[in-house]
Amino acid sequence: MELSQNLIKAKRPCADGYKWFLRNRDGGSGYQRLLDALVRADRVADACWLLQQFGPTDAVLMLNALDTKALVFAGTVIVKGSVDVESVIRVGHSIRVGAGIRAGTAIVAGTDIDCGGNVYSGGTIEAGDDIKASWGVEAETRIDCGGNLRAGWFVTAGERISTHGNLFAGDGITAQGAIHCGRGIRAGESIDGQHDIIAGCGIEAGGAIHAGQHLEAGWGIKAKGSIVAEGAIKAGEGIQTEEDILTGAGYGIYAGLNVRVDAWDDCARIIARQKPTELISGSWGPR
Repeated sequence: MELSQNLIKAKRPCADGYKWFLRNRDGGSGYQRLLDALVRADRVADACWLLQQFGPTDAVLMLNALDTKALVFAGTVIVKGSVDVESVIRVGHSIRVGAGIRAGTAIVAGTDIDCGGNVYSGGTIEAGDDIKASWGVEAETRIDCGGNLRAGWFVTAGERISTHGNLFAGDGITAQGAIHCGRGIRAGESIDGQHDIIAGCGIEAGGAIHAGQHLEAGWGIKAKGSIVAEGAIKAGEGIQTEEDILTGAGYGIYAGLNVRVDAWDDCARIIARQKPTELISGSWGPR
């Protein structure tokens, strides 16, 4: 794809970026050539802007390993080994890596991220579709996933975790902000969110569940450890734990919100070590 002066100008670039384009177009105005030239000139933000304006291509970049300051590529990047980027790796389509991915500030894929090792970003991790890692997924700030997020080990974020689909972790899930999931959340160990934890379907943990504010599931909530929220607890069906169910002061526990009252005994049971004093709805049944 060739990007003409008129095409660039129509996107209303900043004055400094447009001047750079005019000075450097003599080498050709091919889309990927411009992205590469911007990155070499330490204008990574401008390269990301250009990719956002003109979108992905079908190009494929295949490498044995990647160790560089930054990469902005309009197509798909396939790496047999590991990826180590000082700042940003951003691609228009997929990132597929046989080993681990490490970036200083951002990992961004227009579609999916598929990694045979650990995915780590000193800033954000973003994917328009699925994120899959054989090991863990860790971002110092936020994780935004347009599909399912699946990690063999842990999922950790310094801010929020947001997925449009399911969120699965073989070990624990931890966020210093909210955890918002369009479908279900399942962790082999504990789930800990310092703000709301909200799932469109069910929530299940092999350990405890703790929400810094409200805890909400469209289906049921199940944990081996205690289920604790500093705000309210709401479930479309039942709530089950081998330990206790606790809310913040003045808040209640609401189960069976999405089933008929006459079906609560079967579909909205509250099972815990002792009956919660804050129980508002649902059918209590001790362990």
